[in-house]
Amino acid sequence: MQTRPLGTTGPQVSALGLGCMGMSALYGEADRAESIATIHAALEAGVTLLDTGDFYAMGHNEMLIGEALRAAPAALREQALTSVKFGALRDPDGGWSGYDGRPAAVRNFAAYSLQRLGVDHIDVYRIARLDPNVPIEETVGAIAELVEKGHVRHIGLSEVGAETIRRAAATAPISDLQIEYSLISRGIEDEVLPTTRELGIGITAYGVLSRGLISGHFTADRQLEPTDFRSMSPRFQGENLQHNLSLVEALRKIAEQKGVSVAQIAIAWVSSRGEDIVPLVGARTRERLTEALGALDVTLDDADLAAIEQAVPADAAAGDRYPAAQMSHLGTDR
Repeated sequence: MQTRPLGTTGPQVSALGLGCMGMSALYGEADRAESIATIHAALEAGVTLLDTGDFYAMGHNEMLIGEALRAAPAALREQALTSVKFGALRDPDGGWSGYDGRPAAVRNFAAYSLQRLGVDHIDVYRIARLDPNVPIEETVGAIAELVEKGHVRHIGLSEVGAETIRRAAATAPISDLQIEYSLISRGIEDEVLPTTRELGIGITAYGVLSRGLISGHFTADRQLEPTDFRSMSPRFQGENLQHNLSLVEALRKIAEQKGVSVAQIAIAWVSSRGEDIVPLVGARTRERLTEALGALDVTLDDADLAAIEQAVPADAAAGDRYPAAQMSHLGTDR
């Protein structure tokens, strides 16, 4: 599999990364055995980047990845790179209580993640959302101390804007920014992406299929579980959903002309945006993983890109990407 640099200070990683969140939380029930088999299949296919968060089902996702790594052949285990987000505060009922970026909390979160993952270091470590009460310099400085001690290899950021990126980069070398980027979530193009490129910071793009919305598999009559994030997401509601699925059908026509799936053309579009962008795919099954990996074989020429842009223009989506209460924590407005 082809590799890409995770910024000028980060490692070389696979051209696609595997986002493991859905194997534990927020998108309904997942099959544990199939999740582990999917992680193994990803490693066998050459995927090196495994992304998680310590708050995904309150540590469950880290333990799942740790179990998968222990059961993997040594050669595959050694090639795996862990990307971990921290800082989100949870309660026993699954609620959310803000973010904690204090240096003491950073060290505490890291200690637990290392134990749950069963590793001696985390490859990329980042706060999931900016703590409004703690300067980013303090949070990044604490991660830099973990780098000095060998517990972390590279410092990342997540869902922050251009000004915060500059302040963080002035504190310590930043390898990459993890942020949502897809055909219908293009807010980073105005300020964030030019800033990361100026500073040599890579992008790991999550939500490349917009939580399944533009995968080509989501239907208007699908019944979502109450715990499924999409049951509260504005883009999956009422007229918004109908409008957004009409965009998918326009994209489907282009995909069919190329003999690929909607998901593959959507992933390939993100991948085509630059060598500094690594799409994260949230495949929960080997079937969906195989489809996503097929995107690596899709080449989009100028005519394809123009047709995609006409079918799904920037800002074409209806509804914000998060409920209103969560939008204030994001570095971009879309």
